[in-house]
Amino acid sequence: MNRSSSGAIFVFALGILMLAMVGPVAAMLLSMPPAGVLEAFSAAPAQNALRTSFLASLCAVGIASVLGIPAGYELAHRPPHFRALILFMLALPLAFPPVASGIVLLNIVGAASPLGAWLSRYGIAMVDTFAGVVLAEFFVAGSLVVITACAAFKNLDPAYEESAASLGASPWQRFRRIALPLAAPNVLAGVLLAWLRAIGEYGATSIVAYHPTSLPVALYVSLSGSGVSAALALSYGFAVLAALVVALQWAVRRHVV
Repeated sequence: MNRSSSGAIFVFALGILMLAMVGPVAAMLLSMPPAGVLEAFSAAPAQNALRTSFLASLCAVGIASVLGIPAGYELAHRPPHFRALILFMLALPLAFPPVASGIVLLNIVGAASPLGAWLSRYGIAMVDTFAGVVLAEFFVAGSLVVITACAAFKNLDPAYEESAASLGASPWQRFRRIALPLAAPNVLAGVLLAWLRAIGEYGATSIVAYHPTSLPVALYVSLSGSGVSAALALSYGFAVLAALVVALQWAVRRHVV
């Protein structure tokens, strides 16, 4: 096989992949005028759902970042076999079917569960509450933060931290002053990816907290009640949001912003 024929195979594969992945998104964007999207999002239910999703996803990813970034740093300094085992377990929620994730959480915080009953005695409810939305989004997206943070810290040159340690810097000082600034672009890209995953979560959220309505749940309600055309406007919003987050990830990793 010569160079030109092998190059044609690669171009063909790339073209088919772009057609399959980008084609449907492009068709959706072209079929829905921006005015229709603005009209759909100007309705009170859509605005409430957007507000719920935005705030809940920020809370979920904020908690995941506070826990996941230091945890990723710790794992990056652990032996490979131990690190692989922990990352394997943390990645399990990412592999669950969305509805299964909701059922797993409901078994833990539902009113019939020991923990759910204990929380209820103190007036704390998770099912069909804003806290339930946060919990569902944290469960399905939180692992992305620690996994990407671990990879970012693992790829740093250990000479910087070793030099700081020889000068008496504590683990916290090495993390805060050396490792985190150096790994920040890749860590932030992982946080953005987790946020995008959280704000688009439907399966677990619909089981644990159908109310207050999040944006993915509102999209499903719109599809069930009014058909594809009405739901297309909300899907348009998700496509634009995803494009913005992916572009921001690219900019962060290349130090554009």
